[in-house]
Amino acid sequence: MKNRETGKYLTLLNLYLAQSIPMSFFSTVVPVIMRMEHYSLESIGYLQLVKLPWILKFLWAPMIDKTAGTSRKYRRWIIFSELFYAMVISCIGFFSLQTDFKTIIALMVIAFTASATQDIATDAFAILNLKKEERSLGNSMQSAGSFLGTLVGSGILLIVYNYLGWNCLLWTLALCVIFAIIPLSLYRLKNREPEERPASAKSISFFEFVHFFRQKGIIFHVLILMIFYSGIIGILTMLKPYLVDLGYEVKEIGFIAGIFGTAIGSLMTLPAGFFIRKKGLKKSVFLFSSINIIAAAYFLFLTYSSHGIYLIYIGVALLWSAYAMSSVFIYTMSMNIVRQFREGSDFTLQIVITHLSSLIIAVSSGKIADAITYRGLFAIELVICVLILVALPFIFKEKFYEK
Repeated sequence: MKNRETGKYLTLLNLYLAQSIPMSFFSTVVPVIMRMEHYSLESIGYLQLVKLPWILKFLWAPMIDKTAGTSRKYRRWIIFSELFYAMVISCIGFFSLQTDFKTIIALMVIAFTASATQDIATDAFAILNLKKEERSLGNSMQSAGSFLGTLVGSGILLIVYNYLGWNCLLWTLALCVIFAIIPLSLYRLKNREPEERPASAKSISFFEFVHFFRQKGIIFHVLILMIFYSGIIGILTMLKPYLVDLGYEVKEIGFIAGIFGTAIGSLMTLPAGFFIRKKGLKKSVFLFSSINIIAAAYFLFLTYSSHGIYLIYIGVALLWSAYAMSSVFIYTMSMNIVRQFREGSDFTLQIVITHLSSLIIAVSSGKIADAITYRGLFAIELVICVLILVALPFIFKEKFYEK
């Protein structure tokens, strides 16, 4: 049983890792190059719009639930999406970043669509295969996979990019995505799971999200999803441009923000998962919200400091720790209220809400930093963090997640 649980966690870790490496690479290389070419911070913020498929994926999540429904069928969806994802990444490798920028952006949107589809199926697969007491650690694997993917994509590959070049690196990324299918294919599913769900479970409609919002007490949960990340997302979005403006080179940024920062984030997902499992959601939400305040306050302090390298490392460690812990909390909280037979739709909708609110903050952060400097942006983020902590006693309803 212990070996089976370990295999379950490693399979999920591998899936989220393969999904996030190319995405992190695209999200990191292009903004850094744009800043070096003197694009405005506002333009860099708008580049976040290529992630739009991750905002809209709730629209086709019901279709995946309806055509899948069992672990075996969700696995087929994952494999198909991974293969298509790899194919699009390979195609991007045939174009030049300097001369085919618009074509690459269009292909990035298609790749993100395939990745979003894989994410819907993977989340549903995880919910069906994780027991309730396993979900906090399962979501630690989800967050760790995403952060490790960011570490490789925005850290290591940003450095390797200088040596391999655009084309070879993209084709290597495609192979990595294909290799991720192997552990999933070997994972043994539960024997007791039926091949088909009851007929009543197939009455999933395109408007499933409307029914989700009709649940009693859901408004407070949605509010938490919308605001919980708000106080640190703007800082995360502007971190690399901030380091560029402080005079750091691409290799240094790749190590500090990519390798070091995301490595810390990956490590902090495990204690976050264990804390949630042992202490519960209520104590976790207040602890992690307080850590967000500390991270935002520290970056405001940085703007008054000499920006010594050790101070930068402390700030990056705090920021990624806060984001990692918050992510594990949000995922675990969201898994607890999915409706039966709508696992993919409900979980996707909740995470889309966090992505949408984060996208608004991310796009706005560049414009705010351009208008009132980084210090003004960090001050606003700190105020948001404090307001969230003050509001939590009124909006977090622990019993809602115990039903």
